[in-house]
Amino acid sequence: MEYPFFMRIRVSKGGQISLPAEIRRRWATDALVVEDLGDRVVLRPIPSDPVGAVVGAFASQKRTAGHARKRIRDEEQAAERRKYPK
Repeated sequence: MEYPFFMRIRVSKGGQISLPAEIRRRWATDALVVEDLGDRVVLRPIPSDPVGAVVGAFASQKRTAGHARKRIRDEEQAAERRKYPK
């Protein structure tokens, strides 16, 4: 397949689309981000585990995906406590 690759896809009455198997296999993901650019819509594949995908990007930190997930959970809990104090 040559790139860029264009294909017409129908939108169902419920607003759903189906991505062809070839595209799903190429990107090996089950999640997409939809970007509305005003004159066009862009679908971008994102990792099923975005936190795990960036682990190792900052080698000097020597952290694991588990560390990143715990930090995010802790930050979310702190935000909830600020939002709804006892």
